[in-house]
Amino acid sequence: MLKEFQQFIARGNALDLAVGIIIGAAFNGIVTSLVNDIIMPPIGVVTGGVDFKDLFLALNGGHYASLADAKKVGVATLNYGQFVNSVINFFIVAIAVFFVVRGFNHFMKKKESAPPPPAPPTKELLVLEEIRDLLKKS
Repeated sequence: MLKEFQQFIARGNALDLAVGIIIGAAFNGIVTSLVNDIIMPPIGVVTGGVDFKDLFLALNGGHYASLADAKKVGVATLNYGQFVNSVINFFIVAIAVFFVVRGFNHFMKKKESAPPPPAPPTKELLVLEEIRDLLKKS
């Protein structure tokens, strides 16, 4: 099992996976900031100043001014506003990954496509080559 693990590490797959996870974690921070700081404020203005991350339902039936107040008291809450933010984050990440993979696939197609084969020689060229070969023999 140790030998298999060494072979796995030596192939580079583990390193590629680690790099992907690290980049993904950093990208998650960017997307979270994009959603919370850029996208959600205008949506909040359109919806009358509602901040989605503060939308919740207290399961004890009480009314609290904010999610922080409800949590301070220790009330169980359904935080559907945070779920909305997470769904928006997911769609932004999905769109970004789609465009990255699409661009990579497009780049790889261009890179892998071989140049077209050369055109076959014309009749005139064949006749000239035949004449050349006959002159070499004589």
